[in-house]
Amino acid sequence: MAAAAAGPWPELEAAARERRRELCLAGAAVAERVAAGGGRLPAALLALPLLQSLELSGCAALRELGPGVAASLPALHTLVLSRNALGPAGLGAGLGGPLPALRLLDLSGNALEALPAALGGAGDGEGDAAPAFPQLRSLNLSGNRLRELGPGLARAAPQLQELLLSGNRLRALPGGLLPPAGPAAPFPLLSRLDAADNEVAELGADIAALPALKSLDVANNQLRELPSALADCPRLKEANFRGNQLRDKRLEKMVNGCQTKAILEYLRAGGRGKGKAESAREEVRKKKREKQQKKDSGDGEQDEVEEVSRLLVKVLHVSENPAPLVVKVSPGVKDVRPFIVCCVLKGVNLKPGNALKRFLSTQTKLHEDICERRTAATIATHDLQLVKAPLTYDIQPPDELKITPLGRKEIKAKDLLRQLHLEAEEQRKQKKRQNVSGLHKYLQLLDGKDNYPCLIDAEGAVISFPPITNSEKTKIRKETRDLFLEVTSDTSLQICKDVMDTLILKIAELNRLTLENKEGSGSDAELDDAVSGPGALEPGILPLVLEQVRVVDTDGNLKVLYPSKTDLATVSSLLTVIR
Repeated sequence: MAAAAAGPWPELEAAARERRRELCLAGAAVAERVAAGGGRLPAALLALPLLQSLELSGCAALRELGPGVAASLPALHTLVLSRNALGPAGLGAGLGGPLPALRLLDLSGNALEALPAALGGAGDGEGDAAPAFPQLRSLNLSGNRLRELGPGLARAAPQLQELLLSGNRLRALPGGLLPPAGPAAPFPLLSRLDAADNEVAELGADIAALPALKSLDVANNQLRELPSALADCPRLKEANFRGNQLRDKRLEKMVNGCQTKAILEYLRAGGRGKGKAESAREEVRKKKREKQQKKDSGDGEQDEVEEVSRLLVKVLHVSENPAPLVVKVSPGVKDVRPFIVCCVLKGVNLKPGNALKRFLSTQTKLHEDICERRTAATIATHDLQLVKAPLTYDIQPPDELKITPLGRKEIKAKDLLRQLHLEAEEQRKQKKRQNVSGLHKYLQLLDGKDNYPCLIDAEGAVISFPPITNSEKTKIRKETRDLFLEVTSDTSLQICKDVMDTLILKIAELNRLTLENKEGSGSDAELDDAVSGPGALEPGILPLVLEQVRVVDTDGNLKVLYPSKTDLATVSSLLTVIR
């Protein structure tokens, strides 16, 4: 890799200087430098041991990682190397050592004809060796040239939850993916297996050996039969068998129009042996069961399946957005509260019943739990229609920072904190105890700070003062439909992203609950807009639209893009994300 440094790499110099945890290398200039360096990554990359997330995609010149990547970047939890020209040999040296913290690995759209040794390919060491990727949760191998998979992957990534294999040349599934029977089941956590658009002619009965499998996609393959063992997969809820020329023509019609549950019941009953009368009786029994399940609130599993099927979020990429929102970060925040992640969420319904109250209560609970009483991160939610973009994340001295806090009049930050301290003392006296409630619990988080962080709109007004409060100017009301969401932290960028992932999931759950409870339906026009607007899927299912927001430095260089393709992975089993 030392010879690969053809010319300067300002992105790497900036990352080293600013001790960045996240790095995205993209564009024509990067591709030219990689090509000039012999198709390898630059040696300077190995001097970034703090790096936690690395993405280098769309570089047709990249054929080798070069040696030492795994050893030099031990903190990596996200590695995205999609749409390059990497083969197993080009990956071998770079992934030759363990990556103990890696949770997401994306190698889609490369030139892999076989897995590299580190992922259980040829040359993989067997026996009691420690797994190379003990924390790996998501592996994307889509769009390569793989013909088979070996049992070594189960040893290399024992905690895998998501395996994406679409667009390869696989002939059988699971094929050699599952090792011979041993003391423990292989892939005990694997819940999603995607192998659409391959050449799969055999779907083996040993697919039932995956105890956690919830989603299976084998669409557009060469299957002629489906094994009855599919009905023995204890957690299988979603399956896509479309685009296969099945011998059982009745089953072929079912896979194109029926729910997974009906298909599995048909396979369990022996397929074509079921007559029309029995099928009709089964349909009647099915309707009775569904009716009873809707009445029986104690049937948690069915409720969970229905909930998951309705938690939909469509991502609107910056390139598709005519007016994307941008947040500019000033250099001064680095020493005060350096990390911020933002996004826009459209289509929420807070008007019926207690929907707004539940929304605010959920935010409070997240502050207490995942935000660790705002010591790890702080959430701020705004009415997008009241946000005047572009925004600037900056710092100001306490005697200069002015804000109109929620439920209060405009005040300087130092006076607000003094007022809150007095209120806290009064609370203690009245309740005769040390604990205080509300904003008063968070005052100590700003102790010793010479400057306070703030988010400023295009009119110069402070709309957020983390970790204390946001502004009355952008306050969320029952009529609010579109949200601007903000998470800040002085700890890490990943914490911001994890909190944002959870916040979006909770809002999606609340939105679904509002619709299901029918606490007051909107007008027909509102429903029509929701169904036919951006990201609409089908009548009755109203996906939220999640718009990407770019966080840039004062020169316009990208610092954070949320959601990126690697975000929302932590909630993927509960939230359907359409990208």
